[in-house]
Amino acid sequence: MVFKSLFSGAKPQQNDSSDTATGLNARDLARQQLMDDIGHFLLGNDLEISEENLSAAFGICSGHDAELARRVTERRAAGQPVTQAWLDEQCRHGEDAVERMADKLERSLETFATTSRNARATAAQYNSEMQVHVDKASEAEEQAEILNLAELARAMLERTKHLEQEMHRSEREAATLRSNLAKARRDADHDHLTGLPNRRAFESLIDQHYREAQASLDALSVAFCDIDNFKSINDTHGHDTGDRVIQAIASSLAKISGDNCHVARHGGEEFVMLFRGSGKKEACQQLDEVREAFSQRNFINRRTDEPIGQITFSGGVADVFAYKSPREALKAADVALYAAKEQGRNRIVAA
Repeated sequence: MVFKSLFSGAKPQQNDSSDTATGLNARDLARQQLMDDIGHFLLGNDLEISEENLSAAFGICSGHDAELARRVTERRAAGQPVTQAWLDEQCRHGEDAVERMADKLERSLETFATTSRNARATAAQYNSEMQVHVDKASEAEEQAEILNLAELARAMLERTKHLEQEMHRSEREAATLRSNLAKARRDADHDHLTGLPNRRAFESLIDQHYREAQASLDALSVAFCDIDNFKSINDTHGHDTGDRVIQAIASSLAKISGDNCHVARHGGEEFVMLFRGSGKKEACQQLDEVREAFSQRNFINRRTDEPIGQITFSGGVADVFAYKSPREALKAADVALYAAKEQGRNRIVAA
């Protein structure tokens, strides 16, 4: 389903005869239409071509995210623009909804485990008391009525023992589910390739430190880092080598991380860092020391033993409190990063 009302500006007319002439089937045409719709949505609303925006645009244009599509349609119907800040906020609301759902599930699992635990304890106590009565009834075998009662009691005892075992199994299953949920939450906040926090986790982190640093009057700086000529590395030596390069830079950046310095993989070959208690100049110096040390290393393609040579990265740093919000500071650091690229790469530039 295509949400044509989401786009601003006129779209070029499709020529059915040209589609027939090129031999495109219905599936190809649908895929081409979806690509066109995504492009018109991003360009028509003056949005960046980023991983997050492409994902949001795909959800909107394909109908996979009907709720977000509905909000976009309502906003445009009200005559309001679909800005980057507004779209970011809507996507964060979606993540918050998932987090709330996970919290609710965790609470339900805890309640279920507690109920099962209490029921099992009650069943165990009942089993003990029933066993006493069964033993007493078995001692008086000369009385047929008592024997019948003993047989009935034994049957009841077996059933309650089985129930106790089932409840114990339910407890274990609930504990396993809680463990899996906790792991899923950790996985959702970490990048699998590098082991670093991902963009989602970093956004929560920067919001937390922004509030705390404001209250305590601490300095707060943010940095963007990007591997130089990474596409060339991938094209020449393969994606496996590219992944190892990403891991190597992640490891180098992580060495300076701690309580007051946090690093995350922002996506692709890009990393983002937060420096608590460090001004822009000090953060630049810390990051530049890592850059200098890393640029002295020489890499080799493990598969072919061919030398890769020097690998470098560039960075941009911004003072968070010099801007209206942490996200404005991130944009400034990103601009400084591109300035570093334009100045020849392998350098750190302050915003």
